[in-house]
Amino acid sequence: MNDFPILLVEDNPDDAFLMQRAWKTAGVTQRLEVVEDGQQAIAYLERSRQAEAGPATLPLFVLLDLKLPHRSGFEVLEWIRTDSTCRTLLVIVLTSSSERRDIERCYQLGANSYLVKPSEAKQLADLAGCLKQYWINHNAPPPLRQG
Repeated sequence: MNDFPILLVEDNPDDAFLMQRAWKTAGVTQRLEVVEDGQQAIAYLERSRQAEAGPATLPLFVLLDLKLPHRSGFEVLEWIRTDSTCRTLLVIVLTSSSERRDIERCYQLGANSYLVKPSEAKQLADLAGCLKQYWINHNAPPPLRQG
């Protein structure tokens, strides 16, 4: 599992930096790939699924913010779930919104988890540790296949 990166889709550079620091603090060894908007996320996944040799090199999972430029997190999630190669990719929504309608919509679109970003660095490091324990160490990810 260590060969697969984690894709962080986050438009706020400060939040991306804090997550990268939390990642290191929690001892997560997976590379954290950061893109800044929804269109970049889709472009990244399109490149990943079209690996020249062998199986797709999709990330282990996606950490997805909702409020993004160009294409929202909702649009990215919808694209992932309708793409034949990416549809089983694990998507963890990590956003500042705790609004019920956002939570419901994400689950209706097929999110695997919905997490509200903590406001403190220590809490974010704890969250990164929980992500490591559950999604990296214990979860059996779905097999990804080329479309």
